[in-house]
Amino acid sequence: MKIICSLTGLFVVIFLLTGCTSVGNLGIVTKPSADAASLLKSGRAYKELGPAEGEACRHFLLAVIPWGDSSFSTAVNNALAEKGGDALVNVTVSSSLYGFIPIYIVYTYTCTTVKGIAVKFQ
Repeated sequence: MKIICSLTGLFVVIFLLTGCTSVGNLGIVTKPSADAASLLKSGRAYKELGPAEGEACRHFLLAVIPWGDSSFSTAVNNALAEKGGDALVNVTVSSSLYGFIPIYIVYTYTCTTVKGIAVKFQ
């Protein structure tokens, strides 16, 4: 009986917390204000600044009142601001949506996370 209660409790907790994540990879990502094509064509040297990670989240209240910015470009800017870089190489992007079943309509949020190696063009 104790095992059944424990399994029921575990099932309830898993059921109440739901989420969905998708992941992708990119080669190089620059700041939105940069001209990536000219940077690549010019063959400019760069310096690796190390690993960088940025996140951008958007929240929803009552499923219709949003605040925040979960865009890819905001996550990239946050990662580059951390290291002072111009671009990210070997980038991994993940986008997640979180909802809480009993209050799913009341509150949810989505986040975009980027990870990569920050570089500074010389």
